[in-house]
Amino acid sequence: MEYIIAAIAVVGGFFIGAWFQQKKTSRRIEGAEKRADNILNEAKAKEKELLLKAQDKALKIIDEAKQEETQRRKEINGLQNRLEQRENAFSQKLLDLQEKQQKLYDKVNEVQEIKERIKTIKEEQVKKLEEMANLSQEEAKDLLLKNIEEKAEEDLMVRVRKLEEENNDTLQEKAKDIMALAMQRMVSSYTVELTTTTIDLPNDEMKGRIIGREGRNIKAIEQMTGVEIIVDDTPNAITVSGFSLIRRHIAKKTLDYLIKDGRIHPTKIEDAVEMAKKELAVDIKKAGEEAMYEVGITGFDPKLVQILGRLKYRTSYGQNTLSHSIEVAHLAAMLAEELGSDVTLAKKGGLLHDIGKAVDHEVQGNHTEIGRDIAKKFNLPEEVIAPIATHHDDQPATLTSVIVKVADAISSARPGARSDSHENYIQRLEELEKIATSFEGIEKAYAIQAGREVRVFVKPETIDDFKAHNLARDIAKKIETELKYPGEIKINVIRETRVIEYAR
Repeated sequence: MEYIIAAIAVVGGFFIGAWFQQKKTSRRIEGAEKRADNILNEAKAKEKELLLKAQDKALKIIDEAKQEETQRRKEINGLQNRLEQRENAFSQKLLDLQEKQQKLYDKVNEVQEIKERIKTIKEEQVKKLEEMANLSQEEAKDLLLKNIEEKAEEDLMVRVRKLEEENNDTLQEKAKDIMALAMQRMVSSYTVELTTTTIDLPNDEMKGRIIGREGRNIKAIEQMTGVEIIVDDTPNAITVSGFSLIRRHIAKKTLDYLIKDGRIHPTKIEDAVEMAKKELAVDIKKAGEEAMYEVGITGFDPKLVQILGRLKYRTSYGQNTLSHSIEVAHLAAMLAEELGSDVTLAKKGGLLHDIGKAVDHEVQGNHTEIGRDIAKKFNLPEEVIAPIATHHDDQPATLTSVIVKVADAISSARPGARSDSHENYIQRLEELEKIATSFEGIEKAYAIQAGREVRVFVKPETIDDFKAHNLARDIAKKIETELKYPGEIKINVIRETRVIEYAR
């Protein structure tokens, strides 16, 4: 019985707790619904407020738009009125112009009619004169001119001769004044190029090291540079002899490197020669740039500037060709200024007039033809090409050509500027080298000892020992046939084989 009462109490307690929980949950739900209704009501109120504000703002924008539209309509109406006024004024002016044009047409027609009447009257007068003189108009004109010519012929001839003599005298005096002025303004010193270069040594012991064991060092230097090295009793100095400025420069730089380094043997000599050649290329480019800067011109292709720089190591009758070209450019500019010609064209033509001499030992033809081809290759204007191609012609093509020719003659004709014997000597040495290199299998050839010896290096894979003997004899015979020279010339054919291998 007690268990039953306890069970009933538990069940009753459960239901009572469930009822209280339900009541609590119901109150929570009612509270949440009330809060939701409050939030919804507040949102609706804010929505109405925002809507009213948006409506007010929209009405304000509409009012502003209407006011702006009204203003624009007023402006458009004002513009339209002004355009109509201008159109009316333009129409009135057009009518006035048409009226004036018609009046002009009427006047032109009236003038034309008057001309026709005058022409008719003139023809009638001519006919009456022809009838009275029994001569046509052409016959009368011929007769009148003939009489005038007979009377005035002698006077005209005397006057023409007098004018020609006066003009010739005046032109000659003017030309002399211009040339004298240019020569006075252009003053430069001359140094005739020699065929030897002296190299200072730190001591006489260095001579033995340059010569090397059994002369191997000095032979290697001479073979690689194409010059003759003279070691004599001159204290602390040796002499490099050779007609080519480029070869002497390379040999001098090579020796400077070797003396500075102190180690002199064939391998070091090869490295020094390569370094000297690279430095020479840089110096040639620099010489070309300095020449353009000195003359005051720009715009040349860098390769053309490089070719121009090579003239520093070229001589003409003992005169340095680059210095001569710079001087011709200055003289040509002065003459062009006096004559009212283009100064810039005169400078360019004067600077480049001997450009062909930079490569004339490598390309067939005279230096004017070679220079013309070089100028065309670099697309220079015809006004610059003409002085290059015709500065040695009797009748130059343009005024600039005449100016450059005169400037070239002034520069070349100054006392001490050139030496014929030096040029003949250089030409003979060049001809010796050309004859030697004209045979097949020749690697290089050098004329040394003032032309008393020609040193020829052959390709060992092409020329064997037997062919080397025959080659020396053939070169000697060709020199005897084609050249005139005093004494005898030694032909030295050198065949050298090198085998190189690397240990890795």
